[in-house]
Amino acid sequence: MKYFITFCSLAFMACNFSTTTQQQQDWTIGDFVKQDSVNPILLPDTNFRFDCPVSNKQVLWQSKNVLNPTAFIKDGKVYLLYRAQDSAMTSRLGLAISEDGIHFKKQPNPIFYPTNDSLQKYEWHGGVEDPRIVSTEDGGYLLTYTSYDGKTARLCYATSKDLLQWEKYGPLLKNEKYINAWSKSGSIVVEQKGDQMVAKKINGKYWMYFGDTQLFMAYSSDLIHWEALENKESQKLVAVLNPRAGYFDSRLVEPGPFALYTNKGIVLIYNSSNAANNNDPNLPIYTYSAAQALFDSTQPYKLLDRTNQYFIHPDKPYEKTGEVNEVCFVEGLVHFKQKWFLYYGTADSKIAVAIANPR
Repeated sequence: MKYFITFCSLAFMACNFSTTTQQQQDWTIGDFVKQDSVNPILLPDTNFRFDCPVSNKQVLWQSKNVLNPTAFIKDGKVYLLYRAQDSAMTSRLGLAISEDGIHFKKQPNPIFYPTNDSLQKYEWHGGVEDPRIVSTEDGGYLLTYTSYDGKTARLCYATSKDLLQWEKYGPLLKNEKYINAWSKSGSIVVEQKGDQMVAKKINGKYWMYFGDTQLFMAYSSDLIHWEALENKESQKLVAVLNPRAGYFDSRLVEPGPFALYTNKGIVLIYNSSNAANNNDPNLPIYTYSAAQALFDSTQPYKLLDRTNQYFIHPDKPYEKTGEVNEVCFVEGLVHFKQKWFLYYGTADSKIAVAIANPR
């Protein structure tokens, strides 16, 4: 069954809902505090070597940058699945494990990377980027990531039972209309079950926010076969969250971690960029900061509210200067030791953490 949105409902959703008082925005996920005494918690390293199956060369696979991690809980520990770049700027996904959510031990080899398979044409030589991982109801893992062939970024996905063996499914939107379109950053709607974030069905469908200009949506009945949410009249993607002139998110919006289903609605932490003009004059142009939006729990495409201010932005040297300057890019979130741990990339170079008490 295809989901369509009519023109009238599209116009309604495109409105920029906003509130100003804390009481009105008690739906947000915590008040995050950067852990300055330990940040950044993960750095590039030239001691890690990997025999690349595509280039047939040994590479220092995380020598250039580490950034934009996802996170999850397993066996009472925090697992950080992070993007790492070598000197050729090829990205692979590494794994680091922590007992306390702050001090991590890196695994020696990447656990997800381009190889000699049918997806090499999408993944080489830019690599695999910006992971987001959620649990599935059968105890497995669903990973969304960006493949980059050096020209086009494509939102892709894979599944695993053990984090070692992965089944790749390629681009999420496979039809001819979207297969070669630029797409990124898939955040699936989840429900918290203990320390696990489990993909949740709403009205018989799983839902995902994606995009890195406006936010769009896709839906699936089985987490494997996905369709884009389109406007019935135009047959085009429905934008459910837009940039706002005059704000910190004036240039673009992009999903952060998973979207969390709560009793007040679906909370999506999102990344944003400040435009060159008609922007927030208090931030440098192109600054990446993060805010939060609330969507209806039965109609995930219906925007209810969004914050008027970012809750995290670059103000530390390692956030302001790096591969890309002025960047805090949030992507990993876990509920650990009764607190929220938020992991983010800093200046596309390193990884840091902020912690909040639940509301």
